[in-house]
Amino acid sequence: MTTVAPDSDVRRHELAEFLRSRRERITPEQVGLPRGRRRRTPGLRREEVAQLSAVGVTWYTWLEQAREIQVSPQVLDALARALLLDASERTHLFALAGSLDPAPHAPCPSVTPALRAMLDQLGPIPACIQNSRYDILAYNSTYGRLLCDLDALPPEDRNCLWLAFTNADWRASMADVAEVNRTIVAKFRAAMAEHLAEPAWKALLARLEARSPEFRELWARHEVLGLGAKTKYVRNAHVGLLHLEHTNLWLGPAAGPRLVTMVPVDEESRAGLERLAGLDLTDRRRRPEPLEPSEPLELLTPAAA
Repeated sequence: MTTVAPDSDVRRHELAEFLRSRRERITPEQVGLPRGRRRRTPGLRREEVAQLSAVGVTWYTWLEQAREIQVSPQVLDALARALLLDASERTHLFALAGSLDPAPHAPCPSVTPALRAMLDQLGPIPACIQNSRYDILAYNSTYGRLLCDLDALPPEDRNCLWLAFTNADWRASMADVAEVNRTIVAKFRAAMAEHLAEPAWKALLARLEARSPEFRELWARHEVLGLGAKTKYVRNAHVGLLHLEHTNLWLGPAAGPRLVTMVPVDEESRAGLERLAGLDLTDRRRRPEPLEPSEPLELLTPAAA
């Protein structure tokens, strides 16, 4: 007489083997970690995956041991990002865990067709929709070419903080990259105060700390700043120096999603943005879908200074 293992047991063991196989294929260099000496483990160590995912080492070890533990969709999302899963692998991960993906590669319900039309109708003015974690959820063609080529990036990398510390084109576009990065880290720390226990926020923080010594140094300062309008200079690779005013329009609660616009301060900058928009129109590609759902949207209210 044979005994058939329950479906939940089979799923847990399949999930454990899948996580182990994905962990072993990634080199430390791919996620910004030092290789070090005497590395016998192929790929990443379990503690390194736990660090990148902002989860406990014991908890992650139990997951790879197929123990009967509960895994939230937010933790699965953090693991998918840490293990650099592609769309098919991510779908497989959530299927094995029997969980609904909170951020599938599908249209973001918070970015409505009306908001998409608004972005496009702003014309040469660069505009995007961001959530409070600085994920870029949607953008128009001018914004997509302003700081770097956003269309060329995978969805998980379309985050202002990540790009500010890891993307050479984005960094080169900032006239004062040191001050800009100090400011965005201080704003991120202030915003994170309301999200300290959320895995997606902890995963982004762990990813940045693992990749960027510059970010680690700024994060250790514990500086905080609120959001507000500010003028800045951008060196665009196609049209040169632009003087722009960065403005936020809230799409819901103050800590939620916002419409970000970069309005030209002078006629030279306006003409430069018009040239940039023209370049986009002659080389337009289908933009990827937004990164993930954000907070519910309400009425537009102007950002506080």
